[in-house]
Formats: sequence, C-alpha cells, structure tokens
Amino acid sequence: MTAEPAPASAPARLAERFHRFCERVVARLPYGFDRVIAPTFLGFALINSFTFGVDLAILTLLHSGFGVPLPVALTLGYVVAFALSYVLNRTLNFRSHAVVGPQLASYVVVVAVNYAAFIVAFPTALASFGLEYHLARLFAGGGEAVFMYSAMRWVVFRSRG
Repeated sequence: MTAEPAPASAPARLAERFHRFCERVVARLPYGFDRVIAPTFLGFALINSFTFGVDLAILTLLHSGFGVPLPVALTLGYVVAFALSYVLNRTLNFRSHAVVGPQLASYVVVVAVNYAAFIVAFPTALASFGLEYHLARLFAGGGEAVFMYSAMRWVVFRSRG
C-alpha cells in the first residue's frame, strides 16, 4: 500500500499554472526565439509589467490624490512595487523554496544597486550629455530589465540543488 501524495496547495497550483502558461507561450515563439528565451524571462516581464503599473498607480494616488510630495510618493511606489515583485517572482515565476532571510537580503542589495545605477546614475549621465530625460529613463529601463532579470535568476533565486 503506497501513500498518495498530499494535494498541492492553492499557491503551488497557481505557480504551476503560471509556469506552464509561460512555457506554452515561449514554445510558440517564432524564429527560434523559443530556444533562447527562458519561460522565467517571460514570467519576469509579465510580473514586472504588472508591478510597474502598481508603482504608477501608487505614485498617482499619493501625489495627485493625497498631495504627498513627489519624492516621497516616488519612493513609496518604488518600494511597494519591488516588494510585490519579490513575492510574485519568488512564488510564481522562480518557484523558490529557499530560506527567505538570506534571499531577501540579496534581493535588497540587488534593488539598491539597481536604484543607484539604473534609476539615478545612468539616466542622469545620459541627460547630462543632452538626451531628453524621458528617453534617458527609457534607455536606462532597458538596462534595468536585463540587470534585474539576470540578478534575480542567477543570484537571488538561483537553484542551489
């Protein structure tokens, strides 16, 4: 008599469905992109697009709705979005079961480096060379996406098995 495996929890089932969805979408990509784009990259793009929307919603609500000073509203939106990104990427995308403490500590360092390099330094440098600041932020956003995905995949949520 063999014991039946315990049924998966709701979050585990949701994470599995999310991962299978990303795998199916990536498998249908044309021109061989399915061989170079990882399902976790698509998951990262979906999650971080959502959390960027949350960031903008918080910014708008706090600054335009409640009159919170812009630097405070920007910071609060950024912090909430990156916290939400951590939770969603940990559970849905990378499906990590590692101890939270050390993982969260490395994530905080990654976010701090990201903030210094891609939110402040790079766009400021590009703007100082004459590039319009919105374009500078967009260019920096491309670097930010590559940096954050790479850091999350190979540093924060790396497989230790």
